[in-house]
Formats: sequence, structure tokens, C-alpha cells
Amino acid sequence: MEGLEELCPTSIFADKLGGKWKLAIIYNLRNRSLRFGQLATLVEGISRKVLTEHLRQMEEDKLIIRTVYKEVPPKVEYELTKAGQDLMPLFQKIDTWVRAHYL
Repeated sequence: MEGLEELCPTSIFADKLGGKWKLAIIYNLRNRSLRFGQLATLVEGISRKVLTEHLRQMEEDKLIIRTVYKEVPPKVEYELTKAGQDLMPLFQKIDTWVRAHYL
């Protein structure tokens, strides 16, 4: 992203994690690695095309790791990188906030 250093941290966060699905993808990868089909099932309502696009983008942004196993049929798993794992305290705060104000 050009001029990234000129943006505020909130703008960078929104660029990397904004949209309807990325936080849900990270949330579902929080404790384990998952295959594409598992993610497609867990992230309710996401299309396979959009999931593919988001996973590619998140891999490029170094939030997830894509591991391809040389098996027949091919096996691919996704897991959080250190940067993705570092978001977990934020998810805990969000959970606390939602429970306090909306549940």
C-alpha cells in the first residue's frame, strides 16, 4: 500500500482486516489450522470465491499461512501467523464488549 506510513493505525487496521469476512476467518483459525472446506462451512454465508480472495489477500498481508501437503487428493491447510495470533487479545476485548453491551 503506497504511502502507508502517512496513514493512521486505524486506517491500516481497516485496510488489512476490514470488510465482512476477514475477522470471522481469523476468529475461526484462532485455535487450529483448517482446510478450505472447513472454513467455508464455519464462516457462514461467505461464497467460495470471496473466501478464496480473502485467504489470498490475508496470506499476502502475512496474517495467515497456507500449507500445501503433497498428498492425493491435495491437502491445503490455513493457520494464523504470529501477526494473526497477536490479534487474539483484541478478540477477547471485543467479546467482552459485545457481551457487556449487546448480549
